[in-house]
Amino acid sequence: MTGHAPAKRPNQLFRNLNSKIASIPMILIAVGIFFGGSVWTVFYSFTNSKLLPRLSFVGFDQYERLWNTSRWIISIQNLAIYGILTLIFSLVIGFLLAALMDQKIRFENAFRTIFLYPFALSFIVTGLVWQWILNPEFGIQGIIRSLGWESFRFDPLYDPDIVIYGILIAGLWQGTGLVMCLMLAGLRGIDEDIWKAARVDGIPMWRTYLFIVIPMMRPVFITTLVIIASGIVKVYDLVVAQTSGGPGNASEVPAKYVYDYMFQAQNLGQGFAASTMMLLTVAIIIIPWAYLEFGGKKRG
Repeated sequence: MTGHAPAKRPNQLFRNLNSKIASIPMILIAVGIFFGGSVWTVFYSFTNSKLLPRLSFVGFDQYERLWNTSRWIISIQNLAIYGILTLIFSLVIGFLLAALMDQKIRFENAFRTIFLYPFALSFIVTGLVWQWILNPEFGIQGIIRSLGWESFRFDPLYDPDIVIYGILIAGLWQGTGLVMCLMLAGLRGIDEDIWKAARVDGIPMWRTYLFIVIPMMRPVFITTLVIIASGIVKVYDLVVAQTSGGPGNASEVPAKYVYDYMFQAQNLGQGFAASTMMLLTVAIIIIPWAYLEFGGKKRG
């Protein structure tokens, strides 16, 4: 008995050929500028470059100096506090807002626009707005004291012990709306039959969210986590607009440290070393995400 030979599949290399050709410029830019620039930065971080790059190798001296500088240590501590709290609060608040929006409330479009609007503003604008709001003379503290509570105090931007929390407030105000929209998109992708089955089985809503819905939204949470984390590592504009790193160096962050050493102190070697440490931080975030998304077991 003879059968028909199976049709040969087209060579995978030539599938979607037009789109692959169109992506060549983007690939060249990514490799030439981003990858090439990163290698160049790491290379010159081992030199004693000052105003201009120069091939005067000093080994790990720049890194040793970096980690012995109190300003850099403060910036890392601030980034850790800001980053951990931003991840926790933005995910929790964003998900809770998305869960409320998912209840088919009235004026949903208006509320969604209001919550997302701060994300459309630049970090400089957000920083200046919250600098005014947290100003002790005419901000929240000044308004409440004018109402009779003379002992009320709320001036985080002027207190070196809590200044990073004042920056955190502004960051959450701007970024939580985006997290809410991402979470809402994930919730809207949940099959309606799952909600019906949970109601029929008498499962409380909070348990449905915690044990059924959230595990199903794993890809959304991972993507959101990467977006938030990448924004945390490069936070700069918000700090400059609100405090310029003050009081003293109390609100210093790594991105500002890099900028100041490269363009103000004219010490490229030290700036390159700090940039390399930031690059390493981004790699620590991106590589696990890429593995979870593309290297793990395929999902249906």
